[in-house]
Amino acid sequence: MNFLSQSLPQASSALVLAEETAKVHLNSTQLLISIVVGVAVLIALVSFTKIHPFIAITIASLTAGIGSGYGLMNTVEGFSSGFGSTAASVGMLVGFGAMLGKVLMDTGATGVLVDTLLAKTPDKFLPWTLALIGALLGLPLFFDVGVIILVPVVVMVARKAKIPLMRVAIPTLAGVSTMQALVPPHPGPVAALSSFENGNMGLTMGIGVLIAIPVVAVAGPLFARVCEKWVPKMAPEEGAVTQAEVPTDPDYRRPSFGLSLLCIIMPAILLLITSAIEIINPGIKEAKDLGSQLVQFLNNPEVALLLSLLFAMISLFVATHYSWTRLNDAAAKSLGPVCGIILILSAGGGFKTVLIDTGVGDMITQFVQSSHISILLVGWLIAAFVRVSTGSSTVASIATGGVLAPVAQALQLSPVGVALLVLAIGAGSVFLSHVNDAGLWLVKEFFGLTLKETFMTWSVMECLLSVWALVVIMLVSIPLM
Repeated sequence: MNFLSQSLPQASSALVLAEETAKVHLNSTQLLISIVVGVAVLIALVSFTKIHPFIAITIASLTAGIGSGYGLMNTVEGFSSGFGSTAASVGMLVGFGAMLGKVLMDTGATGVLVDTLLAKTPDKFLPWTLALIGALLGLPLFFDVGVIILVPVVVMVARKAKIPLMRVAIPTLAGVSTMQALVPPHPGPVAALSSFENGNMGLTMGIGVLIAIPVVAVAGPLFARVCEKWVPKMAPEEGAVTQAEVPTDPDYRRPSFGLSLLCIIMPAILLLITSAIEIINPGIKEAKDLGSQLVQFLNNPEVALLLSLLFAMISLFVATHYSWTRLNDAAAKSLGPVCGIILILSAGGGFKTVLIDTGVGDMITQFVQSSHISILLVGWLIAAFVRVSTGSSTVASIATGGVLAPVAQALQLSPVGVALLVLAIGAGSVFLSHVNDAGLWLVKEFFGLTLKETFMTWSVMECLLSVWALVVIMLVSIPLM
């Protein structure tokens, strides 16, 4: 009996050691080539064959894993495991976020926020107000939805104030795009954050919002002064978009500004407060009393978004008398368009797991440690490369997070360090929007620009936003990392 009790742990340890040894002893040259080929396959499938990113990421994952010598079944099982674990968390975040955005739109909460802020703003401060509006609506809404909602507002403001269109369009776009790149629960930051074991969404959101302030200011209102000289066109008299629909229910009443704003920022409030409590009192994570458990419960991103969604639905239903049936139907319909996003993010989680299992992270870790290059810069460069190659900020965040996850673990990055790395990846993921980016065509068509004008305004703004965000992140990292 003693022999068995002693030999079983030894056998278990031997098996673990054998697994680790198998990973480490994969041929380094073959491993590197397989990863390069895998990323090349991903870029080619997305950019040239126009295949859906979900399929492209899956094929790239299998290519990288099998090509590295990791094994057929090991690759499939690793990908499936990563896919499932990512879908379990990211799926709920994206789903709840989409439903919250739809509820805010249909009940008129977003309209109230826009109208109130514009009504209290002198003409000379309009660019700054629209930058604020873009950032606020960029918190709960996906980029394309935010742009579609705000384009008619921007055009209307430019017409009434008789100012160049770019003076107000660029600040609005900068606000929405910065939130999309830097602040969870948008798909890119969520995908990158889910790759790292030591990540904290509340902390990432708080630092992201703080960094977003100078980024939006420079890439928005300040850059708009240059943009309007490059493209001095006025707002079109007629456009392809119309104002958002106003509910026609006879009992409908618009919500108050305070309630509308609270519904928009509720997820950030919950996560920031609970994250601050955990930072002040680190021992709370191990405590078992009811108060500590409640703080940890509310600091869970899925719970925070669910509570925010329920609060918005109930409070806006009571305040506006909007049909409860229509409200539920609208929230349900918002899930359809994001199913593809959830599959893409989950496939990215599978790709990350394959990269970790094959040991590519160890190679990159050795490179980062020996070259003394900041991991923040490495993250930004990889994300920018994938972004330019594929045109997708989400794919860029997924791929970069997967590659750097083992590096962050080896470097023992703190939650603050992980947050800054996620933000650096997010900044790189929006670099240089060009013809392979759907966002470029969205901006071009809705604002009635030529392709050259779109490059001179939108594309340059995205480059400025990306580079300036990296500079701010690097400066912030000096005292924090």
